[in-house]
Amino acid sequence: MKSLVTGLAAAAALTLAAITPAAAQQNSRIIVVSHGQANDPFWSVVKNGVAAAGQDMKVQVDYRAPETFDMVAMAQLIDAAVNQKPAGLIVSIPDSSALGPAIQKAVAAGIPVISMNSGSDVSKKLGALLHVGQDEVQAGRIAGAKLKEMGGKVGLCVNQEVGNVSLDLRCKGFTEGFGGKVTVLPVTNDPADIRAKVKAAVAADSSVDTILALGAGTAGEPSVAAVKEAGKTGAIRVATFDMSAGFLKSVAAGEAVFAIDQQQYLQGYLPVVFLANYAKYGLMPGGDVASGPNLITKDKAAQVVELSAKGIR
Repeated sequence: MKSLVTGLAAAAALTLAAITPAAAQQNSRIIVVSHGQANDPFWSVVKNGVAAAGQDMKVQVDYRAPETFDMVAMAQLIDAAVNQKPAGLIVSIPDSSALGPAIQKAVAAGIPVISMNSGSDVSKKLGALLHVGQDEVQAGRIAGAKLKEMGGKVGLCVNQEVGNVSLDLRCKGFTEGFGGKVTVLPVTNDPADIRAKVKAAVAADSSVDTILALGAGTAGEPSVAAVKEAGKTGAIRVATFDMSAGFLKSVAAGEAVFAIDQQQYLQGYLPVVFLANYAKYGLMPGGDVASGPNLITKDKAAQVVELSAKGIR
């Protein structure tokens, strides 16, 4: 078995090195297809995990994603990956109806598949070996219960990726755990649009005392900015799923209350490690791997900022 280590290619396709017995029969690559958009800092951390695992395991890894949240384009990327007969395939599953046939085609072709980030509820049904991520409904419940404990009664769930089933599940869990009134606020992933819509929403309903954003860099930071502009910092509790250095600084400063860490670096890193070992030794964990959730509150935020800025947390 030969090992070949190559450098990192540019963002859309990270090429690192090649080798696995299964790969020797066909193509040596492990291919990652995610729904993450290029302007979302969350996914740059996932990519960093993928790249690091490729280097550590000495395997070739390609990372691919559509330019926008586009399930048709993502399904086409999965189909293209299947045609290349990789040693393994890693996918996120934000919409099982749209992506299921392409994923099942990979499984039918004998390609080992691991899902990550989204799709924990459908992963096994589609034939994936396991899922690396968090239970989105449960994470939402935990966040909602914490915000209720803090005194929240009227909340907004800011959804920057309408159509992503995983984000719908987050809002569902939040509503269940919160117990009070929750309104889902659909926005785009444009920070200016989010800031304007959140500011308008809190101006239209003075009873809003809680905001849960579904992405730190995309929706969380603009939500904090909107609350500041509305002059309601402290009166409205702002929390978010995921982390960014900017949002963590807001938590440390008392301008936001917590971030939900699902450790997306591990979501990129671990599936590559698992598939490399599966190809080499036939080894695979016996069940799904929960990468989160962990609540990062004010007492922890400052410690995590540096790692977030480095693209690890």
